[in-house]
Amino acid sequence: MSQDIYKAIHARVKKEPFAKKLGMKLIEVSKGYSVVEIKLTKEMENIFGMTHGGAIFSLIDEAFETASNSHGTVAVALNMNVTYISAPRTGDTLRAEAEEVGRTARTGNYSIKVTDAKGELIAVCQALVYRKKERLPFLGRDD
Repeated sequence: MSQDIYKAIHARVKKEPFAKKLGMKLIEVSKGYSVVEIKLTKEMENIFGMTHGGAIFSLIDEAFETASNSHGTVAVALNMNVTYISAPRTGDTLRAEAEEVGRTARTGNYSIKVTDAKGELIAVCQALVYRKKERLPFLGRDD
């Protein structure tokens, strides 16, 4: 069943309008784990010509979303605490890696780190998810 969930999440992210708009790519998803990448464009700059924090946050959120929903049931964010470490440059490819560090029947805790292509740390995040009992609505009947 797990591989079917991972394939369904990959397919869903490819169709997700916001992820498509920002050019995010789901690289890997497994139980409680996810890797998502984004290439920073000029359109993602803030008023100072630096990458907008919202672009980095969106990358973090996509990794969090896919990792926390990898168990096959709906999970929604309760809290995200982001610390920005350094500013990436336009043209850089960023990678967000989300890892489950604790899970109960109702909540899940995740650690997410964002690095650039050189492996330099850009941002870190601690996130909490509420785990609903409903299965993901886009899973097939035979899962």
